Amino acid sequence: MRALPHRFWGVLLLVFLLVLWQVSAVHWVSSSSWPPVTDILKAIAEGLGSGELAQVFGSTLWRMAAGFAIGSAIGVLLGLAMASFPLADAALRPLVELLRPIPMPAIVPPLILLLGIDHAMKVFAVSFACFFPVLVNTVSGVRAVDPIALDVARTFQVGRWRTLAMVVLPASLPYILAGLRTSLALALIVSVVAEMIAGSEGIGYYIMTMQYAMRPGDMYGAIFLLAALGYGLNRILLMVEHRLLHWWQRAGR
Repeated sequence: MRALPHRFWGVLLLVFLLVLWQVSAVHWVSSSSWPPVTDILKAIAEGLGSGELAQVFGSTLWRMAAGFAIGSAIGVLLGLAMASFPLADAALRPLVELLRPIPMPAIVPPLILLLGIDHAMKVFAVSFACFFPVLVNTVSGVRAVDPIALDVARTFQVGRWRTLAMVVLPASLPYILAGLRTSLALALIVSVVAEMIAGSEGIGYYIMTMQYAMRPGDMYGAIFLLAALGYGLNRILLMVEHRLLHWWQRAGR
């Protein structure tokens, strides 16, 4: 008998937890705050059918994507600079180490004062959160480049920018992609938190609204979809990572 794939056990555990939730909501917990899974699935179907959930998720996704792209791009560029130029590292590292430990919810109130509660504040908050993991991983990746590869590039008088593009970036790719995966999760988390604190649209605002309106089925339905979205985005980035690293390995690493 062939061993069952590992993914099967994860699915089995998820199904078991949902069944346990359903049984507890129907037979053990008499509270409107703990709706059965069937009610949650019904709320999801109604929200998707009406287009309401698609609208609130779309609002969150575009701000998340914008913040993720901006923060990650700046993180890669400054990471390359800090790892390649000692002066840049000396100038930027104290500021990075000062700002990096700040919890994300703590920066939202100052951002509200400076930028208001519109899209700019939320995009900036997401960018700020995504910046640091990509920066740190990029610096680590560049500094882990094989010195022999750099010596060979210097021996053949390869220019600095070409060495960066042909040697440093490909060798740093696994580190950068790991930072991007961390930043992608943070982008979703920070987007939702910012909408909960100071939002008028988006999935975070929707979840809070459903809580205040005592519609737990809709609230949990949005949370279920949010979890599925996070899982799906992570799987997509894993596929991209696999393809890029596969190409890199076939190229001769």
